[in-house]
Amino acid sequence: MKRIGVIADTHGLARPEAATLFAGVDLILHAGDVGGSEVLDALRRIAPVHAVRGNTDQGDWCADLPLVTLVPVDGARLCLLHNAAELAFDPAAAGVSAVIHGHSHRAEERTAGGVFYFNP
Repeated sequence: MKRIGVIADTHGLARPEAATLFAGVDLILHAGDVGGSEVLDALRRIAPVHAVRGNTDQGDWCADLPLVTLVPVDGARLCLLHNAAELAFDPAAAGVSAVIHGHSHRAEERTAGGVFYFNP
C-alpha cells in the first residue's frame, strides 16, 4: 500500500515542515493554488508529485498543470482538482474512489455517494 502526502493552497510557500510531514511518502498530491514552480520543485525532492492548477495559479510556470486529473493508486482512481464545487462529472459513476481538493482553506473529510472527499 502506498503512502500519499496531500497538500493544497501553498500560495508560493515551500514550508520546511512539508519535508518532515511527507518523509517516507510514495507520492504527493497538490490540490492547487501552488503559487510557483519552486513549491513543486521542493515537493519533487521528497517524492513524485501530481498537481493541478488553482484559481490563483497564473503564468507560464503552470501552463502544463491540468485543472483536473485522475491519479491511479493501487487500483483506486483519485480525482485531483482545486475547487470541489467545479467537479463537472459524477465521480461515483466514473469509478473514482476519492476526490482530493483544496480552495476553501478548511479541512474536510466526508463521504458522499460512496466517494471520499478530502481537503487537507
